[in-house]
Amino acid sequence: MSSTAVLTAPSPTSATVTVAGARVHYERAGSGPALVLVHGTGSGGAAVNWGRTLPRFTADHTVITPDLSGTERTTDDGAPLTVEGLAAQVIAVIEDAAVGPVDLLGFSLGAPVTAAVAALRPDLVRRLVLVAGWAHTDGDEYLRNLFTLWGQLGTSDPAAFGRAVAMTGFSRGFLNAIGREQVELLIPNMPPTPGTLRHVDLDSRIDIRHHLPHVRARTLVIGCAQDITVPVENSRSLHAAIADSTYAEIDAGHVAFFEKEDEFVKLVHEFTLAP
Repeated sequence: MSSTAVLTAPSPTSATVTVAGARVHYERAGSGPALVLVHGTGSGGAAVNWGRTLPRFTADHTVITPDLSGTERTTDDGAPLTVEGLAAQVIAVIEDAAVGPVDLLGFSLGAPVTAAVAALRPDLVRRLVLVAGWAHTDGDEYLRNLFTLWGQLGTSDPAAFGRAVAMTGFSRGFLNAIGREQVELLIPNMPPTPGTLRHVDLDSRIDIRHHLPHVRARTLVIGCAQDITVPVENSRSLHAAIADSTYAEIDAGHVAFFEKEDEFVKLVHEFTLAP
């Protein structure tokens, strides 16, 4: 856990934008160049992913946090999700907020989504940060089986789903360091709601290989050395496939911004605030 003092983010303002029938909720806080943080799998969306880390960025950035389809704050028709559909939602949020071009950061499922945004609308993305992401689920038997298992547990054993997500989301050392009581509190953080399972279904079908040659923004790929959800080789492959990219690795599990918050924030700040 970070030893940094707890910061309080300025009160965010909320808005919605309609995209292909979805009413997409987003919030903005802070001041400075725009930084858009795109969450990963889970119906808790931006609040669960960024609630703790967001105050570390609002002094230097206008931070925008969309809640994509599948989350509790955004409503849609419940149809299967696509990377391009979620990318269209991020694009609409950037345009509605009138802050582009932006620095765009995607975590986990958010990484392929933001990579697609950068490929489809290079005019809206100044710099791109991909954290614990991947390009092609079917290309990795471990990923394919993990997401299949999550989907099966989500419908048959919700408690086991939460435990499996917590076990793979964090490194063994981190789980042992925080102790049993705190580990048990992690388990309910991502219940297998219908929205979460829609995300998991998309996780199982990711393939953005055709988008990667079209990413023109300067890109930082951050891999997590102890990642048990999306093994770090997937981040290394993203770096290799994106022409103007640099690579950094954090010695942590999948949710690196919880395990090594200071290191994560420093990497993002140095990349986004550099001339």
